[in-house]
Amino acid sequence: MDILTNIVAAEEDELDAVAASSRPLAEWSGVERPGIDTRMIAELHCLLTGEELDLALDGYEPVCVAEEGAIVLRLAEAARERLAALDDEDIEPIAKELAAIEEFELAGWDAGAAYDWLVELADLARLAEAQEQAIFVWMQRSMG
Repeated sequence: MDILTNIVAAEEDELDAVAASSRPLAEWSGVERPGIDTRMIAELHCLLTGEELDLALDGYEPVCVAEEGAIVLRLAEAARERLAALDDEDIEPIAKELAAIEEFELAGWDAGAAYDWLVELADLARLAEAQEQAIFVWMQRSMG
């Protein structure tokens, strides 16, 4: 079983709708990356904020669990703000660090893949900030 992961910018009051959606990217702006799990999101958070992993993991408990099996996390505001502030020169060293983390290495990520993902996330964070939206991480196991 793989994890389908959509990271979307949405209004706070759209949380339940995001969780209930079978295809969040059809309804909200976002980024799709199969295989991203809660620990990987927490690892990204740590790189962006300097927070310890145990504390970050505590902050990434699901904020909504849909009947259909999707879970939704809310990206912490500190991580969203840091992403929104990144420019291309800032992203490269973070991408190298991210690709060197065990979970990302095991998933076959290299610095280029991490860089591309971080660029997309930074763009999404800027959009969310401009529209005063939250960033939600929608995850659902696929039987594929």
